[in-house]
Amino acid sequence: MTDKPEKPKLHPLLKLALDLGPLVVFFAANARFGIFVATAVFMATIIAALAVSYALTRHVAIMPVITAIIVLIFGTLTLVLHDETFIKLKPTIIYTLFGLTLLGGYLFDKPLLAIMFDAMFHLTEEGWRKLTLRWAAFFLVMAVVNEIVWRTQTTEFWIGFKLFG
Repeated sequence: MTDKPEKPKLHPLLKLALDLGPLVVFFAANARFGIFVATAVFMATIIAALAVSYALTRHVAIMPVITAIIVLIFGTLTLVLHDETFIKLKPTIIYTLFGLTLLGGYLFDKPLLAIMFDAMFHLTEEGWRKLTLRWAAFFLVMAVVNEIVWRTQTTEFWIGFKLFG
């Protein structure tokens, strides 16, 4: 029996920087230049983060890829149409997509979180089901909260909410 070579893994702090870096840059660019420049910078840094991750591991997880695709689509719409509504919709769409995907896995008895986090957590089948249901509910609630905040508050408040909420 041959052992598969272990995939290279990122240092946890580097992974955190690649995951959160584009958001931090978005908030900083918004504070200095406004939402449209921040959106363009966000798009560029999310691509850079994926490229660095791939260069170091020769692998990119599916969630960051889906997030990047949605950021690029809605960021482009924001910039081309000069309408900040699209970048505000992005979290709602991502949260809903993740929530429904987890819920679908739960309903069809496919523990998607167990597949993603198996090496990190050792839970029973029931534990994975509970965790999946709770994460699905969390993402769906976050989608609703994002909708309420961006539709009822100023852009600056929404950005602050995204940063600290």
